[in-house]
Amino acid sequence: MKISGVDIRPGNILEYEKGIWKVAKTQHTQPGKGGAFMQVEMKNLIDGRKTNVRFRSADTVEKVRLDTKDFQFLYAEGDDLVFMDTESYEQINLPADLLGDAAAFLQDGMQVLLELWEERPISVQLPEQVEATIVEADAVVKGQTASSSYKPAVLDNGVRVMVPPHIESGTRIVVDVYEKAYVRKAD
Repeated sequence: MKISGVDIRPGNILEYEKGIWKVAKTQHTQPGKGGAFMQVEMKNLIDGRKTNVRFRSADTVEKVRLDTKDFQFLYAEGDDLVFMDTESYEQINLPADLLGDAAAFLQDGMQVLLELWEERPISVQLPEQVEATIVEADAVVKGQTASSSYKPAVLDNGVRVMVPPHIESGTRIVVDVYEKAYVRKAD
């Protein structure tokens, strides 16, 4: 499906210069002279390269529709992650760098969504939020609430997040996977 250059939005998957690109950021610019354009930051889903491209409103680009399939994370094996198709029970090995920083949040048995392009897996979507346990939290310094009231903490998966002062070591919290941010205390 072709779309106009100014209709590109973050999260879109585009076919551009014989590659598959995921849009990270867009900025619409309307200069005083000349036509409006969209400045687009994209990441190649096959080889990981990043690029910035300027699309004018007259430019068209092919928007790609990816197939999605439910998979379950089984275990890590070296630099690979092993997933199982929840319908056919087939196992598939994918490189951990396909997930980027989000790989730290994978938990045994976690349901994920694989995005496939021409039957080839190109990205893995984790749930937006996961539960994790605080293993290390800095002590609150009395009278420090005037400045930012969040303190650093380390989760059981090694990821560092900022948490409110009342959160202590051993507490289970809900974390936003992609922002690496504290959401709330777990129920």
